[in-house]
Amino acid sequence: MKKNAWLTILFAFILNLNETMAQQKISFPAKDGIEVTADLYFLASDKPYVILLHQARYSRGEYIEIAPKIVNLGYNCIAVDLRSGNEVNGVVNETAKRAKEKGLPQNYTDAIPDIEAAIAYVKRQTDLPFVLWGSSYSASLALIQTAKDLRTKAVVAFSPGEYFDTPEFVSSKIKDISVPVIVLSSKAECSSVKGLIEAIKRQNLVTQFCPTDKGKHGSSALWKSNPSSNDYWLAITMFFGRLK
Repeated sequence: MKKNAWLTILFAFILNLNETMAQQKISFPAKDGIEVTADLYFLASDKPYVILLHQARYSRGEYIEIAPKIVNLGYNCIAVDLRSGNEVNGVVNETAKRAKEKGLPQNYTDAIPDIEAAIAYVKRQTDLPFVLWGSSYSASLALIQTAKDLRTKAVVAFSPGEYFDTPEFVSSKIKDISVPVIVLSSKAECSSVKGLIEAIKRQNLVTQFCPTDKGKHGSSALWKSNPSSNDYWLAITMFFGRLK
């Protein structure tokens, strides 16, 4: 079967997936002792992982609709509660709640230990490379982490940006990324996103998706409630198809 035909069939299969896959709530410690909560969507022990990171004010609930479809692409997933967040889709951010109770800071960069803890968890489960997936501020942090971690296979970045106090905080740290990258955003964000990813030296590894309509900010662009969600899903399916 030709590759394009295979991708078309896979794309249709993903979109028609019955999203009733059970998930298991897990936790693991960050280096400062905070327990990080995540949802595990498990396929098989011989499959690689995708680490799913949410946007500002959200929780792992951002991926309730998304993660089962990623599993259908042949990956285990963990959707992580970062301490900089709150609640979405009826799912309370348990990591953020613990951090608040302990009086710990909850700025964007304070979530870095939670991302590192999620990566450490995945590394304990498998020797296979993993995919980092971020949304808004966590997309920026995922790009930065990808430049540092040799086990990262690829990065999916929804609406990354310079959301931090330090000028060029992201662009100064992502120059040496050497794995495939896909960045997706709303139409209004396309120009700023393009400017950010131009910092990556190996532009042949970078794919940018810009919607034809206004689109949506963050990974929630993949939710059924977004009229152009199918376009975003096609871009994601094609990207993961190239990783095989």
